[in-house]
Amino acid sequence: MRPLPSRAAEDLRYIRETMERSASFTAVSGWGQVLLGVTAIGAAVVASRQPPGFAWLRVWLGEALVAVTIALLSIVWKANRRGLPIFSGPGRKVALGLLPPLLAGAFLTFLLYRVGAQSVLPATWLLLYGAGIATGGAFSVAIVPVMGMCFMTLGGLAVVGPVAWGNWLLAAGFGGLHILFGIMIARRHGG
Repeated sequence: MRPLPSRAAEDLRYIRETMERSASFTAVSGWGQVLLGVTAIGAAVVASRQPPGFAWLRVWLGEALVAVTIALLSIVWKANRRGLPIFSGPGRKVALGLLPPLLAGAFLTFLLYRVGAQSVLPATWLLLYGAGIATGGAFSVAIVPVMGMCFMTLGGLAVVGPVAWGNWLLAAGFGGLHILFGIMIARRHGG
C-alpha cells in the first residue's frame, strides 16, 4: 500500500486535471492548425493565379471544405489520444461561440458573390472567423481568443487596405496565423 502523502498528492493531481478539463476545451490540435495553415497558403497561391470572380472563390471554398475536415479530424484525434470529451460543456460552448459567425460568413459569401461584391469577401471572412475564434475560444486555452483577435486585425486591414491585398491577407491569416498559433498550441498544450 502506498503511503498517504503519495496517494493524496496523486488524488489532488487527478482532481486538478479533471477540473481543468471541465473548465476549458483543450482538444484544439496545434498540429491540426499547422496543417490548416499549410493548405491555406497553398490555396492562396493557387487562388492568386485565378481570374477574379468564381474561379478565385471556388479555390477558397474548396480550401474551406479541406480546412473543416482537417479541423474536425484533428480535434477528434487529439481528444481520443488524450481521453478528452469533445461534446462536454466546454466543447459545446466553443461550438456555440464559433458556429454562428461561420454560418453568417457562409451565407454572406453567397450574397456578396451574387451582388458582385467579391472584393469584400477577404475582410468578411477574416472578421467573422476571427469573431468566432475569439468568442468560441473563450472556452478553450487562453491563446485561442488571442488568435481570433489577430484574425480580426487582419480583417480590419482588409477593410481599409487596397483590394489587391485581400488574397494575401487571407494567406497571412488562414495560413500564417494558423501555423504560428498552431505551433504555440502544440508546444504548450500537448499536440
